[in-house]
Amino acid sequence: MTVLLDIFGFLSVLLRGLQLAFEALVVGGVIFFTGIGRATVDQALSRVLTRWLIWAAVMLAGTQICAVTVNSAILVGSTNMGLDELIGAGFWISGMLVVAGAVAVGTLVRTPLARIACPAACVMILAGSVMASHSVARLEHRGVLVALTLAHHLASAAWIGGLPYLLLALRHSQDTRTAGAIVSRFSRMAMASVVVLVGVGAALALLYTGSISAVTGTTYGVMLLSKVVLTLLLLMFGALNFSIVRAIRNGASPVLLPLRRFTEVEVGIGMTVLLAAASLTSTPPAIDVLAGRVTAQEIGQRMMPRWPRMETPRVSELSPPTMLQPAWNSRPPASFVPGQSLQRNTPADIAWSEYNHHWAGLVVLAIGLLAFLSRRFAWARHWPLGFLALAVFLLIRSDAENWPLGPRGFWESFQVAEVAQHRLFVLLIVAFAVFEWAVQNGRLAPRRAGLVFPLVCAAGGALLLTHSHSLGNVKEEFLAELSHIPLALLAVMAGWSRWLEIRLPTDPTRLLPRIWPVCFTLIGAVLILYRES
Repeated sequence: MTVLLDIFGFLSVLLRGLQLAFEALVVGGVIFFTGIGRATVDQALSRVLTRWLIWAAVMLAGTQICAVTVNSAILVGSTNMGLDELIGAGFWISGMLVVAGAVAVGTLVRTPLARIACPAACVMILAGSVMASHSVARLEHRGVLVALTLAHHLASAAWIGGLPYLLLALRHSQDTRTAGAIVSRFSRMAMASVVVLVGVGAALALLYTGSISAVTGTTYGVMLLSKVVLTLLLLMFGALNFSIVRAIRNGASPVLLPLRRFTEVEVGIGMTVLLAAASLTSTPPAIDVLAGRVTAQEIGQRMMPRWPRMETPRVSELSPPTMLQPAWNSRPPASFVPGQSLQRNTPADIAWSEYNHHWAGLVVLAIGLLAFLSRRFAWARHWPLGFLALAVFLLIRSDAENWPLGPRGFWESFQVAEVAQHRLFVLLIVAFAVFEWAVQNGRLAPRRAGLVFPLVCAAGGALLLTHSHSLGNVKEEFLAELSHIPLALLAVMAGWSRWLEIRLPTDPTRLLPRIWPVCFTLIGAVLILYRES
């Protein structure tokens, strides 16, 4: 239970993000199958689409069951609440609505009842999902917020959730005319969805923030800005696809390869947007955070460039290791925030953290510059090996309380959830470095092995957006985490830029595949500027 409490903040956001992603795939799949593809796809393609829709429904039900189970375990373990008391709770009711709707879609999509039963099941899914949003908990404008949130979920599902089925249709369609018709019909629906998303999103942002200072001075506001940036990226790729669709409508021969590749990136960024939306639900709306807002002056002072910290404090100067088992009698204190540290950082702890970030930034900055040079100099193609140095550095320095620097042994340290996450990231960095080094030097073909790089970058950036936040919006925590947002956005951009370089070497824009070295350089710069004081 102690470990579960420690990772609950991250786990709850991750599960919510997965639920939103699978919800979009189920609802978007039903919209695509019943409204766009039914009249144009053949029987073989219909089987492919329904098979993916069934899997999405299974994953939605499974994810929702996991979320309800985790929340129930937290409540039972920390409050001694009984199961009979949990069943009537709001999260149970909303969770069961989503599960029932997902099961209905998965079992009825291949029956004659699908055209009526599946849309009805989607209504259950959307109702359950909206119940878990901020809108239902509001006292002011509740009806308006619920209606806007419902429209937001429906429009995002029709657009983002329908994109994977569009890809499937393009891949498995044997007739270019049929594929062109599907693309044209989906394009009209996507444009309508974008109009709804922009209008509804602007209204929700106004009602949940209330002022510019709330946008820039709260965790909710900054996460909202990150979602806006990702949506703009999504719209940019949508515009590129629309230019192709317009050419097809004007009688041009269908050129579907660029459209498919841009749609792949749309899917990836769209799922990242849903993770950002899940992160928004984990923090109070900005309009409710009246005390402790961070001013523009405070942000400017914290972000002011200073020389990187080149000296590290000794391990003996750091705070003593925290106990693996907190000294609680039967349950954590009522003010405990899962995933939040109970011990304040000392100046030595802050210096240790800043030193780690600055040196990691120098390594990533060097990697980005070498990636630039690798286009002209063969010796610079070994730049991925810099990630091996970064992995060793993180393994040694990231957790000073544990092996090899601290008193806890290697296996004992895995009882701390954060340490386990750091070790996992070290393994991913090593795998990433080995694969990309082999690709850059021609030992592995980039067609498949090269995709490890963009997927790790994009997934890492998306996961960084799901890090847990303080429920109290503490200033120091907010300022320390402020650099996480640009890091996440740059990682997402780097990943999908590299994806296009591999998947679409003759990209007509000639610019998008060259963005990722710039992103790496900027990531290094952000890490070098990182401050906790």
